[in-house]
Amino acid sequence: MPQRPTIAILGGTGALGSALAGRWAAAGYPIVLGSRSSEKAEAAASALRAATGADAVSGRDNLAAAQQADIVVVAVPFSNHAAILDEIKPAVTGKIVVDAVVPLVPPKVSVVQLPSEGSAAKIAQQILGPQARVTSAFHNVGAAKLEAGGTVDCDVLVFADDKEAREAVIELANAAGARGVDGGMLANSAAAEALTSILIGINRRYKVDGAGIRITGLPTPGTR
Repeated sequence: MPQRPTIAILGGTGALGSALAGRWAAAGYPIVLGSRSSEKAEAAASALRAATGADAVSGRDNLAAAQQADIVVVAVPFSNHAAILDEIKPAVTGKIVVDAVVPLVPPKVSVVQLPSEGSAAKIAQQILGPQARVTSAFHNVGAAKLEAGGTVDCDVLVFADDKEAREAVIELANAAGARGVDGGMLANSAAAEALTSILIGINRRYKVDGAGIRITGLPTPGTR
């Protein structure tokens, strides 16, 4: 069996990051939780090891986590997005960087407010440059769905200009118990990022905690 890539999750102590970490650790992926505080990251890693029984889980500061990983997932608040990307830029040359950040602008987080650059994903590509294989995914799957266990009842749209990177992240979505769907080029990430605000509003109005999306009509899960 081929060696699974090591995944660093920056923001791994937050709700979405820790939920993804739990799913991937249980699926056998080596995980490095990243945080601004290495102590906080290691405490979260210790808790995750205990919860999943997976030994290959560690905690580091964000830069060290990115250096150690093959794939880097960025799941941080939009307010910290640019600064963290600047910090990890030297560590992600040639690596897949999965941007899961949504440009929410409090207090009106249920209103679509995309940045002037077009999307958080485009900001990530501009900061990291062409040497990083930037993809965009996991915007529309809530932490509560991931933490519930079992199959995740929604799809994950995956965007990238690099087709091989896109396919690798679709595989990660499938490994997390969701269904990865090829959403096309990185510019299309704006649609999924905007949809997050709409889903937040739906959650509030219908008093639910896990509104998601499902793409219908696909002949086989994960295929085009």
